[in-house]
Amino acid sequence: MSRTGVEAKPSWQEVPRPVRIEAERVLGARIVRGARVYGGYAPSATFRLVLADGRRAFFKGAYPLAEGSGVRWVLHREERVYRRLGPYMRPWAPAYHGSVRSEGWHALLLEDLGGESVLPWTASKARRATRSYAEFHRTTYGRRLPAWLERDQHAAFARFWSAIAREDGSVPRVAAIAGRRRAAAAAWIEGALPTLRRAERSLARAREPFVLMHFDTRSDNVRLERDLLRIFDWPFASVGPHEFDLAAFAQSITSEGGPAPDAVVDWYADVLTVRRPVLVGSVAGIAGYFADRAPRPSPPGLPRLRSVQRRQLKASLPWAARLLGLPDPEWIAAVPD
Repeated sequence: MSRTGVEAKPSWQEVPRPVRIEAERVLGARIVRGARVYGGYAPSATFRLVLADGRRAFFKGAYPLAEGSGVRWVLHREERVYRRLGPYMRPWAPAYHGSVRSEGWHALLLEDLGGESVLPWTASKARRATRSYAEFHRTTYGRRLPAWLERDQHAAFARFWSAIAREDGSVPRVAAIAGRRRAAAAAWIEGALPTLRRAERSLARAREPFVLMHFDTRSDNVRLERDLLRIFDWPFASVGPHEFDLAAFAQSITSEGGPAPDAVVDWYADVLTVRRPVLVGSVAGIAGYFADRAPRPSPPGLPRLRSVQRRQLKASLPWAARLLGLPDPEWIAAVPD
């Protein structure tokens, strides 16, 4: 079990010896230390490595899980991204050194970007990170990108409010997370659903120019090196509207005690134009996703996932309401972290 009492993560000594030996072969030096790294909410095997020649590297591994685990490894997708998209991702992504497959393990060996550097979010950090994020998007804005990348991943977020409206018992299920304010929550959701559904559908109609999207940008997937945002964890890389990536990042900053999402959007717009209809559709769609997911039981092996999603619902839904001219969902304050 981890030192924070949440996800179980293996120690370096628990990594099978053939895996460690192969990692040394790929890196070209003996590994003298593997320091376990915590962060995110999945139990991946993550280590900062110190090599005998003084270099450092990062090890990210997937391994056989107990039957019934709710964890789903997607490291094969991430490896494909690192192998094939390097020219589109530099200098924002870490350098890729290679991979290891042995003993049922699959590990990526990457540039070590150091320890946590953005929390707590300040206005200065958020501004610098956001402008660098916009620069990343600007480099592929309207550019031809590899055909194997998904083009409609963002459109999956254009259906959650419609599903909540359509399925019996869904509104009470979502409202229940507000506890004593559940009646107010249910009334607000019922009144807001037509507007939220129209807004989320606009996301599916977003048109080019598109960019290379990271699709999972939040504090545990980034580091800040002065004015450069370094971004890792790339399994969901896809092609789509930059406004979706922006909306997801902005609300995550707010959910962690940082500046309001509107300020984040303004900093981003200093670098790259933001299309308001696509942004509004993205915010509505993201809020719908968290409304659907936050009330669900925690999947086995991911005890903190729903807490993270509740906090992001508390950031994204009031933002969506402001953008759409809906009443303030005051009941959201009753939702526990």
